[in-house]
Amino acid sequence: MGIFDFLKKGKNEEEVIENNLTTEEVDEEAADGNKVVADNTTEEDWENAIQNDIAEKAAEEEPVLDEKMPTEQEEEPAKAGFFSKIKSGLKKTRDNIMSGVENVLKSFTSIDEELYEELEEALIMADIGVETSVEIIDRLRAKVKEEKVHEVSEVKDLIVSIISDMLKEDKSELVLSSPSVILVIGVNGVGKTTTIGKLANHYKKQGKSVILAAADTFRAAAIDQLEFWGERNGVSVIKHQENSDPGAVVFDAVQSAKARKADILICDTAGRLHNKKNLMDELAKIFKIISREYPEAQQEVFLVLDATTGQNALQQAKIFKEAAGITGLVLTKLDGTAKGGIIIAIKNELKIPVRFVGVGEGIDDLQPFDEDEFARALFEE
Repeated sequence: MGIFDFLKKGKNEEEVIENNLTTEEVDEEAADGNKVVADNTTEEDWENAIQNDIAEKAAEEEPVLDEKMPTEQEEEPAKAGFFSKIKSGLKKTRDNIMSGVENVLKSFTSIDEELYEELEEALIMADIGVETSVEIIDRLRAKVKEEKVHEVSEVKDLIVSIISDMLKEDKSELVLSSPSVILVIGVNGVGKTTTIGKLANHYKKQGKSVILAAADTFRAAAIDQLEFWGERNGVSVIKHQENSDPGAVVFDAVQSAKARKADILICDTAGRLHNKKNLMDELAKIFKIISREYPEAQQEVFLVLDATTGQNALQQAKIFKEAAGITGLVLTKLDGTAKGGIIIAIKNELKIPVRFVGVGEGIDDLQPFDEDEFARALFEE
């Protein structure tokens, strides 16, 4: 089933759900692109929490437009491998997890049920999540028995192995054909537009031609911010006026990509999570245009999540998964949080591959995700 078929199916299912928005609420929402409207379900609490977190970080999402353009030397810092960058970026997360795990291991001289319970609690407290923490400990029990492990000192290596296995399950390598269209979605404040700029840089360095589409016409300055990244990367940005139809922007961008025989078209989208039906309608319209006008293009949907929001990032991913056929995740701001363990829960519970992770503010700090190196960096001192 294609992405558009998936969206169309979901849309039909959503139409039977009562829309709880009043006219006044819709007007208020139109005035504020960041507002999350509760739908009187169990999601209300976490939606409010998401907005509290996102509002504090929204100002940090994009670069200042009059920022001094970096010199060629600044653009090309000494290269560091994925492991060294992710290890540095995960320091807070590593300290958060290992301070708990190692304290537990130091308190025991034998492997017993009490040890398992203490480890499970330590993992939960480290933002790995209840469901995933329970599964890690269940696998640990089985591994200890299977490999006849008796020394507490060997338990940490087993945990690293289990997490690595979790991250690699259902692994699929991202290979973009030419042409490809990447639709980038996510709420405002997660670093979505910055991610698009860094993706453009990543693929340009691979020798691919890239075009950007400014289809987030709702948020003030979103178009200007994408243009900044277009100039910085030396790529074209297809845009319309603020508050214009996002579908029209995507249509023009597709025509431009076809005419220029571009390898990759990356589309920005409005970062609204107002309700699933409206979100689904907007995405379905965009994909209908892409499917009709550019059927030969490979279609990818990247959901951008802010690692600093911890469990809220998992809840966002669940909502967007219901509304769109997500093909990959991008986790930003891993270098500034102790909550990076959430990447394990997202991958394990949602079965969506992680494609890129942000481990710094530099243009080269959006790194293709490597499961083995991530697991090593998460636990190695």
